Amino acid sequence: MHTGRQNGHLNSVGSGPGPSYRQSAGSDTDTERGSRHFFTTPSEPSSPQTNPDNGRAGSSELDGRANGSVATVPDPIPIIPYWSAKRHLTCGNPTPPPPWAPKMSPWRSSPGKLKTANAALVLCLNIDVDPPDIVKTNPCAVLECWVDPHTMPSHKALEVIGTNLQHQFEGLSPKLSYKPILDPSYEDLRRFCATLRKQAKEDTVLFYYNGHGVPKPTASGELWCFNRNYTQYIPVSLAEVQHWLGTPCVYIWDCSAAGNLLLNFNIYAQRRDSENVNAGRPEATPPFSESIQLAACAANEQLPSCPELPADLFTSCLTSPIDIALRYFVMHNQLPNNITADMVMQVPGDLKDRRTPLGELNWIFTAITDTIAWTSFSRELFTRLYRSDLLIASLFRNFLLAERIMKNYHCTPHTSPSLPPTNTHPLWAAWDLAVDSCLRQLPELLKHTDTSMLGMAMGSASIRARRQAQAQAAAPRQDKLGHGEKPYTYIPSRFFADQLTAFEVWISRGGSALTKRGPLSLPLQNYDMPEAEEDQAPGNLGSAVAPTKKDHHLVPRKPPEQLPIVLQVLLSQPHRLRALVLLSQFVDLGPWAVHLALAIGIFPYISKLLQAGGQDLRPVLIFIWSRILAVDPSCQVDLYSNGGYKYFANILAAHDDPQHLTIPNGSEHKAMCAFVLAAIARDYPHGQNACWREKVFHSCFERLDEGDFLLRQWSALCIGQLWDGNDDIKIFGVDNGTQDKFISLLSDDSPEVRAAVLFALGTFMGASGSANLAKTGGGGTGTMHHLEERIHFRMEVAVVTGGALAIKEDASPMVRKELLVLISCLVKEWRGHFAVCAWVYWEEDRRWRLGANTELRDEDVTSQAISEWWDGLGDEEVREENRVILSSFFTIFSVILEFSVDPYHEVATNAQTIVDYIMALLLESPFTRLESSTLHQLSVPQRTIAGARSRRSSLTSSPTSLTRPSSPNVLRPGVPRSDTMTSTISSGVSSTLKRTSSFANTLKNLAGGIAFPSIEDGRSSPHRGRQTPTSLILPLEKPGVSRPPSPNLNFAQYASPYSRPPSPLVPASSKSAPASPTTLARSPIDDPSHHTTGFLPSDVIEALTEEDMERLRARRRAAHGTRGRNAVPHSPADSTFSSDSAGSSVILGLGTGTGIRDILPLKSRFFDWCCEYFKEPQMRQAEADEPGSLEYNYQAWRQQRNEQVLSETLNQAEIASGRPWDKAVTTLHIDGVPLSMAFHAYDPHVAIANETDIISVWDWSRRRQLSRFCNGNSKKATITSLQIINQDVGGMLLASSADGMIRLYRNYDPATSCTDVQMVSAFRGLSEIVSMRRGSGVVVDWKQAGGFLLVGGDSRIIRVWDAHTEAQLLDLETNSDSPVTAIASERGPSSVLLASFADGVIKVFDRRLEEEDAVVRSFNEHVNWVQNVRWHPHFGNQFLSASMSGEVKLWDIRGSDRAVARETWDVFPGGLAAFDVHAQCGVFAGLSALSPSNWRTQRAVVHSMSRSTNLSTASMSTGLTTSPTRGFPSQYIPRSSSIIFHPTEMLYGVGSPDGTVRIYGSKLM
Repeated sequence: MHTGRQNGHLNSVGSGPGPSYRQSAGSDTDTERGSRHFFTTPSEPSSPQTNPDNGRAGSSELDGRANGSVATVPDPIPIIPYWSAKRHLTCGNPTPPPPWAPKMSPWRSSPGKLKTANAALVLCLNIDVDPPDIVKTNPCAVLECWVDPHTMPSHKALEVIGTNLQHQFEGLSPKLSYKPILDPSYEDLRRFCATLRKQAKEDTVLFYYNGHGVPKPTASGELWCFNRNYTQYIPVSLAEVQHWLGTPCVYIWDCSAAGNLLLNFNIYAQRRDSENVNAGRPEATPPFSESIQLAACAANEQLPSCPELPADLFTSCLTSPIDIALRYFVMHNQLPNNITADMVMQVPGDLKDRRTPLGELNWIFTAITDTIAWTSFSRELFTRLYRSDLLIASLFRNFLLAERIMKNYHCTPHTSPSLPPTNTHPLWAAWDLAVDSCLRQLPELLKHTDTSMLGMAMGSASIRARRQAQAQAAAPRQDKLGHGEKPYTYIPSRFFADQLTAFEVWISRGGSALTKRGPLSLPLQNYDMPEAEEDQAPGNLGSAVAPTKKDHHLVPRKPPEQLPIVLQVLLSQPHRLRALVLLSQFVDLGPWAVHLALAIGIFPYISKLLQAGGQDLRPVLIFIWSRILAVDPSCQVDLYSNGGYKYFANILAAHDDPQHLTIPNGSEHKAMCAFVLAAIARDYPHGQNACWREKVFHSCFERLDEGDFLLRQWSALCIGQLWDGNDDIKIFGVDNGTQDKFISLLSDDSPEVRAAVLFALGTFMGASGSANLAKTGGGGTGTMHHLEERIHFRMEVAVVTGGALAIKEDASPMVRKELLVLISCLVKEWRGHFAVCAWVYWEEDRRWRLGANTELRDEDVTSQAISEWWDGLGDEEVREENRVILSSFFTIFSVILEFSVDPYHEVATNAQTIVDYIMALLLESPFTRLESSTLHQLSVPQRTIAGARSRRSSLTSSPTSLTRPSSPNVLRPGVPRSDTMTSTISSGVSSTLKRTSSFANTLKNLAGGIAFPSIEDGRSSPHRGRQTPTSLILPLEKPGVSRPPSPNLNFAQYASPYSRPPSPLVPASSKSAPASPTTLARSPIDDPSHHTTGFLPSDVIEALTEEDMERLRARRRAAHGTRGRNAVPHSPADSTFSSDSAGSSVILGLGTGTGIRDILPLKSRFFDWCCEYFKEPQMRQAEADEPGSLEYNYQAWRQQRNEQVLSETLNQAEIASGRPWDKAVTTLHIDGVPLSMAFHAYDPHVAIANETDIISVWDWSRRRQLSRFCNGNSKKATITSLQIINQDVGGMLLASSADGMIRLYRNYDPATSCTDVQMVSAFRGLSEIVSMRRGSGVVVDWKQAGGFLLVGGDSRIIRVWDAHTEAQLLDLETNSDSPVTAIASERGPSSVLLASFADGVIKVFDRRLEEEDAVVRSFNEHVNWVQNVRWHPHFGNQFLSASMSGEVKLWDIRGSDRAVARETWDVFPGGLAAFDVHAQCGVFAGLSALSPSNWRTQRAVVHSMSRSTNLSTASMSTGLTTSPTRGFPSQYIPRSSSIIFHPTEMLYGVGSPDGTVRIYGSKLM
């Protein structure tokens, strides 16, 4: 058996069974990982499959090809499409189920579960006296409980029959109390019934009635008993029986015309229930109409009287099914060796011993009847009757046999609730086959057994004696054997082996494949599928083939009939492992399969197996339990109660011996154990403490250094769940240095591990890991009573600071989201310090905007206030400590501000929530009443509530009150960013202030009543939305483009710090913020009278910081006697110290945050997202990888088409190198100036970006626009580079803008996607952008082979990003003050790259060297801006470059520092605007620059590298009406037009200033 991890894209291919792969772009060394063997079974077929590594240009260095068997359509190469893993489709958000997903009913029994307490066995036989209304045949059936009453005195016979009946019922459920009531009088019956109800209390009472010796029940529903002298039959109304027994009850009616009792009982029950409802009685007990009944026949039928059958045939079927089934089989089937009915009653064995013939038949019978019921009845009815009570389940299993037998004798047994007929079910044939194979061995079995004992037992009429004799007869007698004769060995039935094979065939031959709705699909009762639904499944988000019709959704297949049989096989030691393996393959199909397995009753079986010590069962049990807990987390209580958590804790703690591997692929199984233990601990204090006692924390800590990223990920997540709200375990973690270990893990190669570590640190800092979205957490790190107060404070700040410094530039938005959750915990607990940071930022921002560095130096309020505060601290050591701590808070606050303008929407929205919370704290603080503060200068007449305005008003507000903070200012001074505060506060914050100029605008917007659209009522549950939050909307001048594309799952919701307005009818002038306990803190900030105060800014700083310390002290005090979970207050109002501050030194009576909504900490959904891994199939390929699927066929076609294109274009390139290139192909028109273009290598697509932020994608072959969208950058920070990546498997757009942001988009082609363009990822590609008089913005180069993104521009470094890990790989020092103008990486696996600069220098870098010494060559013959640099298409050691002066030079990196002497072309002496080199053909192209004397036309020249003449010159109109006098359209791109070659085709495109894009081709003919 093989297992793999799919991430929604091509991973492995091949025909037939073979290894699949577990994929994660966050793995340590590569993206694709080898096949993982969970467990093997000898019955599973397998076929060899090879996977050689075949490097290929344009694809990953790790690509490999599986052996294909079809020559015409080869198997697609498993090319790795970067930024296409699940995390890129969801960003750590759990995927909502599609509308057509199965709606499974709960598998556990309802709270009204039946539990039988006792039973009344009423026998009204009156032996030797026939009732008056019954005419018996002669001969007729006489056996009652297998006793002939006429062979002994009547009173003796009655006692034996009663005893046998009791023993037969005890065989069904031995723990119950059975009371035989023999020939009772009316009074005795009433008394016994009342006693049984009193003893049973609220449990179920079984009432069995055998009326063979009394008249048939009347049509009005009366049964009969006797008077005390047995001279009269006394009628008993069913209404009386209901009154005596109450409810709940189970009734068995074994008499002729039993249907009268069943029908009339229901009538009386409905009447009684309606009376109870009308009387208003509480429904403390189940209704009478829910009582269960089993009746032997219909109202107009009489019991069969066949002499070969017992008289109580119905009772025999219900209580001794094997005996009657064997007798029935002998009666209706011809068997050899003269096997008689008496012989089958002597089958040796024990019903409870499955190794004996009788026990095996009983086992098979149980499996078959369970399966018949499972496949015939509804899930709810099956669960109620077969999974609620042992006795009831046995009775209804045996009822199926009664129906089969009695219908052959013209009797129709009935039940309430009614059941569909099952007497013709195909599985009865399997039962007949099993009986036949057993009975054919019966003569040999009886030959070597002591038949005398069996004969005596048969003669005793005792059912118990007969069972004991049969059990003893199972062991062969040695004295019966002849000399040298071996005892006969019973050949077990092949029933279970055959059924397992059928189950295996179902799984291996298409059972895992999805199908259309119909008779072969999962029953429709489990679905809620609207007919008009057209959304694709989340699991197929990466699909490149759009559905062709509405009802196209594929659903799981109908489950195999053998599922209940597989569960029965778990009881057998020989078949157990095979059954478990098959069961694991079944539950791997998805949550629907886990639900079915739980509903069928897997849970008690799997729970008991945890007590087994077999090493071979470990892998499969771990696998199954991980699937169960992923689908139903409530099983955590069961695993805690039965001690099952110890099983997984022991495996996780075990150290693997390389010589003796107890578990194959142990790291992944340990990861599953960590998941199971995390699920047990999640939101369950008992589970947390149990795991702690089993040293799970220590085991997870040891696994943090494992090589498997999945194990590291789940070890961190498990620690996070153990920490959640548990102070004792947090203290243990601190003593172990766990938080420091986690900080070091933030540089892990796997984004999932980094996010998991941040999740764990978040729970450590007070965030909630609960699945309940209403639980948000709080309380910081808890008490930490073993630490000193200041050490406790410093630890919390250090944890968040370390996380912020490590993650602030992470390329994964999923990781950045988790960092914000961690930061929000610190903001909530230390809000006073952040209010101080916000005030300092406000004042510094004002001074910077006014140019106050020299003019207003005396008014530097912040530096003076902080200095006075520090001076008041006294001790120099304390001052230094506070200086470091405050600098850490500023570092964290700067990260929040950066994230508030993050290019990824969810990150920005969450950061805006935190920023606005801090700003609200600032506006509520005494800083607003300071005479020296400028907060009162906000030109806002009255502050209103953030949620007061409608969404419409927020969209139509003026530009000065935009809801989105402005993007980072591009023309910022060249102040390097500091990671920590150094000498003074102002110097430390200057970098972020100048980089993120949004603070003042956002603060004004918040004070003005509109910050961001908010959820009106507190926190809102995340929902799947394709709408971008309106807080990110920018007004666009271009029609048809409304907003930047949203991510696929955009769950983030902005939460306002202010509450909902009381009523929309209140006039705006009367709206105000909520009342505050402190009047001064809520005074209008524009009232001059409130600025005349007697305190200084340093006093406010001291008050706010000391209040934070008091809050910490209160937290530590509150939990002294209540250590443990949830011991700290969670709301801002509760966690203030207002009631505890009488004796403190805090002034002003602040209570910071009391008037602000409790919106922090943020809620993480990352754990739920990680749990989805264990809901996804791991043992089979994804649907897109299954041969024959739409996606598979599409990718196979693409691969074949791409190879054909490459082959054709290589031949064309040889011809085109000497042919003209002036063939006009097509002309496109866009809005704006096409400054950046990119051709798709295989599809007829071209992406074009204009001088602002609009990207359009065209099908140039049809002149049709495929999509058009906004990139989201500010208008000054234009798009400077455009790339198409992953071209082999479709394509994804990568755009960089001058503000340093990198954004990736998918689904730009509506022909291959049913959704709009979506943002895949976004991050800051360059952080330290240097302001230059003439910069290049940000230029990028994408290296598909290896997944490297090289980013340079207005920076002194070239940053290399690894798409595998989404992390910085290198920062190559440029050793230049000029901006990088172009980057070109060498094709193939080479580590060499070229970079050109604005000063004319070209440098060669080698990534293998140290970052500061990576420059290996420099070429500086160009004297001005180098427009482009490109590698020679044929010679890997040569490259070409072109400068603005019009010179094109050829260089050889092996030669001198000068260009190749004869290979310099002065193409455009008047200036060159753009330059490019064809990737396959030996030609280059240049475009003339516009000048005041020549601006009406431009010339595009294509020149051969091997000839001295131009191949073609195309002259085209610029479309300009006047000479360009304002410079270039973009301050970062020194041209007004563009030219670019097609990567493969003999084409090139030219963009003109008027928005015209002309595509030319080579005249090959």
